[in-house]
This record gives sequence, structure tokens and C-alpha cells, in this order.
Amino acid sequence: MADQIEILDLIIFFGYMAGILLFGISFYFRKNKSPENYVTGGGKLPTWAIGMSIFATFVSSISFLALPGSAYLGNWNSFVFSLTIPIAAYIAIKLFIPLYRKINSVSAYYYLEVRFGSWARVYASICYLLTQLARMGSILYLLALPMNALLGWDIAWIIIITGICVIIYAALGGIEAVIWTDAIQGIILIAGAVICLLVILNQIPGGTTEAIKVAKAHDKLSLGSFQLDFTTSTFWVILVYGLVINLQNFGVDQNYIQRYMSAKNEKEAIQSTWFGSLLYIPVSLLFFMIGTALYVYYQSDLTILPQGLRTLDAADKIFPYFIVNGLPTGFTGLLIAAIFAAGMSTISTSLNSSSTIILTDHYKKYISKNPSMGASLRVLRISAVFMGLISIAVALAMTGVTSALDAWWALSSIFSGGVLGLFLLGYLAKNVKKIEALIGVIIGVLVISWMSLSAILLEGEMLEKFKNPLHANLTIVVGTLVIFLVGFLLSGIGRKKGETRKK
Repeated sequence: MADQIEILDLIIFFGYMAGILLFGISFYFRKNKSPENYVTGGGKLPTWAIGMSIFATFVSSISFLALPGSAYLGNWNSFVFSLTIPIAAYIAIKLFIPLYRKINSVSAYYYLEVRFGSWARVYASICYLLTQLARMGSILYLLALPMNALLGWDIAWIIIITGICVIIYAALGGIEAVIWTDAIQGIILIAGAVICLLVILNQIPGGTTEAIKVAKAHDKLSLGSFQLDFTTSTFWVILVYGLVINLQNFGVDQNYIQRYMSAKNEKEAIQSTWFGSLLYIPVSLLFFMIGTALYVYYQSDLTILPQGLRTLDAADKIFPYFIVNGLPTGFTGLLIAAIFAAGMSTISTSLNSSSTIILTDHYKKYISKNPSMGASLRVLRISAVFMGLISIAVALAMTGVTSALDAWWALSSIFSGGVLGLFLLGYLAKNVKKIEALIGVIIGVLVISWMSLSAILLEGEMLEKFKNPLHANLTIVVGTLVIFLVGFLLSGIGRKKGETRKK
């Protein structure tokens, strides 16, 4: 019976994956091939599809696998991140979407060049590319976990093979393939998550009532400590982190800006943003419920788990194990396929956006200002391959982490470079000059470097007091604030000196 289940699941998995890959690649054979279609779909994509794509960009396999792992390991503290999304989305529709639609540039960082010069655009684009490498590496690693549980294949080889498949799909398909596959996978992921939760609760003695009782007794439903402590992962740390990172997502992340530009008009871009962002909140809650339900289920009888998964260090591998061993026949293959396809479409989004940035912010500016249509498409595809190969290396380096979610959050904090602070400085402080913004960025980078590296480089009792005392997630928050405040204060000082000279 076990062999039959495995064969059926494999047939469903490979059949489903083949269908999705062929669907994505089919966009390569469309008649109208142009760089514009490759990066924005010609601005003709429907509102609901773009909204589902924004939702799927939030979800990916990071949410599907890492959020249950986080809830299993601790509590619902990370759910506070989701609660900040409506605030960030509201600011986006009032501030960011009208701005990007007005300047009509597919690059998220063109505005920074207009405001502060070429250096600002280069800085922001490099930070973006580094962030995407961390993101793609995290997703590739998480995608390998369920396949490792299903087939026992080596995680490193799964990462390499999956990465190569995604590169082919992303380099050929363009943004239309990305958005349409995102839309399909978003629907399937929601259905799959609901099925998983119902199956888990059905297998817990006492059902939902008992699950809630045990979860409360073990403090698994807590949103974290409400103490004003910024050295650990309290409610306030995740709240501030979530607000800043989501503002950065909506405001300066190329993945989102390309979706704003893919909509037919500003109104549809706003509707897509609301739809995709608000849908993520209940779905992310669903993932935390799955993680908590798994904790209750397995803690009631740890012998159900293999010896290697009985410690909390294996939290990220618990849900993949349940998918393989706890779901009815056929659902395992379908759910793993959905996780894979969603992760692959999210990676392809990053590859598409990264290649767009390489073309618009680097190739066209410093190598060839007016490349032909064919040359532009070649650069886009070669760039996607290049970024994909590096992301495979990042994924291989992540195989030893305890929590992929924590690793991703820490890396995204570091690589963000406080770009949101620079953007807000340019938009809100109209009198800030280039040199003042540059000084702000230099000081901000130094602060980010100290916060990120002090724990590693400053060892010993003598240097202990010079280490960063704040939680790692606050790196992006402090970096953003430093860049904005330094630039703003220098601008004020410069104005006062100018007024003194006039008198």
C-alpha cells in the first residue's frame, strides 16, 4: 500500500509540475516578444490576476513551510508581521502607486536617480539584488524539504535540480507567465492549506477543542511579550519590523513596482494591491494554525515522529513530514506540487525583476544606452540565468540553519541597506541635497554593518559592551531611520547656515 501511495503521489506531482512548467514556457512562444512584454506584460493584465500574484509573492514556500515551522517552534509572534500589512498597503495606494504610475518607469529606482543622482540608483538596485538572492536561496532550500521527506533524495541535489528548472522557466516565460502561474498557484495553495488543517485537527484526540486547550496551556497562541524590550522577539519588535519591511515591499521592491506597472491603470493597480495584501492576512493565520495544530498532534505522542525530528531544532521539517505521512493518498503529491509551483513562480518573479533591474539600471546606463529589442531580451535572459545560479549557491549555504524564516528575515534586514529611508528622504524632505543624502547613506551603512557584524567580530569580555544590543530584525528599522534622520538634520543645518549668510 505504501508503494502504491508513493507511486500515485509521484504521478500527480510530476504530472502537475510538467503542466505548470509547460504553461509558463508557453508564453515564450507568443508572437509579440518585446522587452516591455517581458517585464510588464504590456500593461494589459487583469486586476484579479495581479492581485493574486501580489498575494503569491507574499506567500511563496517561505510562508507555506516556514510559518508553520515558526508556530511549531514557538508561538504566533511572527503573525504580528501580517497585521502591519494593511497599514503598509494604505500608504502604498496613497503614496507609492500614484508616484510610480506618474513617472512611468519600470525601474523602482529611477526616482532616486532623479532626486539624488546616479549613485542613489546604483546603491538601491544593488541592495535589491542582494535581497533577492537571499530570498531565492531561502525558497529553494525550503522547496527541497518536502521532496527530501517524500523521496529521501539529498537536499543539495534537489536544490540544484529545482534551481535549474526555475531558471529555464523564468528566463523564457516573462512577467505574464509569472503572474498567471502565481494566480493559479495562489488558489491551490489556499485550498491545500485548508485541507491540511482539517486533516490535522481530525487526527487530534478531542479535535479543535482539545487543540485550543493544549495550545493555550503551552502558550502557543501568544503574539509575544508586550514588554518594551527590543533585544528579543517581542510583539513590538515584530510590529516595527513588519511595518518597515512591508513599507519597503510596497514602496521600493521591484517585484511590487512591476505589478503596479502591469495593471491597465492606477485604479486597477490600487485594487490589485488591496486584494493581494488583505488576502494574505487570513491565509498567514491559517499557516500559524497549522503549525500549532502540528505541535499539539505530535507532542501528544512523540513516538509518531522519527528520532531526528523530535527536537524543536527540526521545526522547519515537521510540516513536510506530515504532508508526506499524514495526508490522504493523492493529496501529498498535489500539495507538494503546489508548494513547488508556488515557490518556483515566486523565484521566477525575483529572477524577472532582478533581470529587469540589471537591464534598466546597469546595462542601459553604463554599457549600451539604446540596445536593440533582441539585445535587451538577451540581457534579460542572461541576467536571469546569472542570478539563478548564485541563488542556488545561497540555498546550499542555508542547509544548516535552524529556522529558514529567521535566517531570511535577518538577511533581508541586512541587505535592505535602509533604501526605504533614502526613498522617504527624497519624497518627504524636498530640500535635501545630494551630498546630504549621500552622507546619510554612508552613516546608515556603517550602522547596519555594526548591527549585523558586531556579534561575530567583537568577541571577548573587553569588546562585549560594543556589541549590538538590539534584536537582529531591528537592523532594517534602525538603518532606515538613520539614513532618513541624518539626511533630514543635515538639510536643516544647511538651511540655517544659508539663512545666516543672507542676513
